[in-house]
Amino acid sequence: MAKDFNSLFKLAQEKGPKKIAVAAAQDEDVLGAVKIAYEKGIATPILVGDREAIERIAKNINFDLSSIMVIDEKDGSLAARKATELVSSGVADVLMKGLIDTSVIMKQVLDSEIGLRTGNVISHVAVFDVPTYHKVFIVTDAAMIIAPDLNQKKQIIENAVELAHSLDIKEPKVAVLAAKEKVSEKMEATVHAAKLAEMNKQGEITGCIVDGPFALDNAVSKESAKIKGITSEVAGDADILLAPDIEAGNVLYKALSFLANAKSAGLIVGTKRPIVLTSRADNEEAKLNSIVLATLMAK
Repeated sequence: MAKDFNSLFKLAQEKGPKKIAVAAAQDEDVLGAVKIAYEKGIATPILVGDREAIERIAKNINFDLSSIMVIDEKDGSLAARKATELVSSGVADVLMKGLIDTSVIMKQVLDSEIGLRTGNVISHVAVFDVPTYHKVFIVTDAAMIIAPDLNQKKQIIENAVELAHSLDIKEPKVAVLAAKEKVSEKMEATVHAAKLAEMNKQGEITGCIVDGPFALDNAVSKESAKIKGITSEVAGDADILLAPDIEAGNVLYKALSFLANAKSAGLIVGTKRPIVLTSRADNEEAKLNSIVLATLMAK
């Protein structure tokens, strides 16, 4: 069980560096994160973008590029395409977004010729290290699937479980969130939660323990679960929090980030290779943590 990002950082160092292709790499926070990952033996970067800007930023942050491959491409769309091709062809293990819009890089990821689609649902996973919780945990989906149906939620869980296994969480506990703990036909999230738990018991969802519905408090607090009379292996000890929809997931993500002093990282999964797709507002630390996750998940 990883208690914090320091544990994950050490695990990534033990597993050795993976190659990471950065699209439109001319961003100071991105290059700062890549620099640390490279110097700590976690990632070997291939930088695709405006060479002049990349070299100027690298000089400012004392990043020696003499042993780093830099592919000069000033056009953001073409830089995203070249970086995606490096990953889809197996030259690189991880794709990372730099100074371009998410829509630009996702267009390449979804391209039928050079993209990274597998046929499965593509979802977002965020890992949090919060001082008030006893271990790192995953929140999904906060950025990709707007209103997932039952089958999409099943695949979102499977994507998150794959990440959890790569973090050495052997049998992650999945809490399916809703606004209440009891099933109500008027609240679809509670119905989905009960069905997902049953699918887990029937062997349709494997490699984890799924239970729900849970309100957030009893998913992360054993005391709250005890007060409400909830008996479950997952209650108060969740590794994965499955949000009912993108609004709930996004609010939880940002509340943890901006109100709870949480350290965070995010990836796009369900693709052939993991994608580091952080927000421009994310700082260098969040980008570095995301690189750590991606290298751990990379095959």
